[in-house]
This record gives sequence, structure tokens and C-alpha cells, in this order.
Amino acid sequence: MNSIINVRNANEGDLLSILHIYNDAILNTTAVYSEEPHTLEMRQAWYQERVNNGFPVLVAETGGKIAGFCTYGHFRAWPCYRYTVEHSVYVDPVFQGQGISKLLLRPLIDIARKNGIHAVIAGIDSENQISYHLHQSLGFRQVAHFKEVGFKFNRWLDLLFMQLLLDG
Repeated sequence: MNSIINVRNANEGDLLSILHIYNDAILNTTAVYSEEPHTLEMRQAWYQERVNNGFPVLVAETGGKIAGFCTYGHFRAWPCYRYTVEHSVYVDPVFQGQGISKLLLRPLIDIARKNGIHAVIAGIDSENQISYHLHQSLGFRQVAHFKEVGFKFNRWLDLLFMQLLLDG
């Protein structure tokens, strides 16, 4: 890493950068099982939903640019899942390979622990070995492999669930 990377809470001024990073993942990767780019209005609604539910949204900033972001939200809508969250982390392609995902996920996991969360779930495309190994390095373990549940780029996709149990 060539410059200092600051992880901080996101604000509305970061949403255009977050949108750019997320849309790149939609259009160019299988990290998101979606095909249509999001609009700024969609990201604003997403951000407000996170804030209104008390969920963190973190960004990694370096040289005045947003290099990546992460968050967590409801795993399932029913009340008995209230201690389980599903997280996401995305890094701008320009900044990939610099350890930014790990820099984002460590404080996100700490926030989850402080907020009384018991389990953090990661949904990962089975071909995304970088994300798989990142999560393993943070203590996540694979708990499910769903065969051919997504269809994108004219092919079937397998989804892995990895889980981190937080003691507390």
C-alpha cells in the first residue's frame, strides 16, 4: 500500500463513489447476483435503510478517494434471526489486491460484536477464491454450498455461505 488508508463511517457524500464501486461489481463480476446497475436514488434508499436500522456502513478512504466499502444488514426478516447479519464488502478495482477488504472487515466484525450480533454470514460466489480465502483468514467457515442458484453471464452460479460465530 502506497498511502495511508483510513476506515471510517460512510456519509451521504460517499454514496456516488459507493455506487460506482457497486455498479462495477454488478456489471463485471459475479460478486453480486444482479444484472442491472443501480441508480443514485437506489443507493440513497439503501443507505437510509442501513442508518435507520442502526447498521454500520464503513468506507476505506485513501488520497481523498473511496477505495471500498462494507456493511451488514438483516440476514432474514423474521425476529428470531435478529442476532444474525449478512455482510458485504466491495473494493474499487483500482485498489484491489492491497488488503483493503481485510481493513474494512475487521472493524465491521468488531462493531457486530459490540452490537450483540452472534453470527455473521457471507454469501460468496463459489468461483471467488480471493473472497473465500479472505473470509477464512478472518475465521469464517463454509457452512453451505448451493448449486446453480444464480444465473449470470450466460452460466449457472454456485453460492457459498460462510459463517463467523462471535463469542460474547
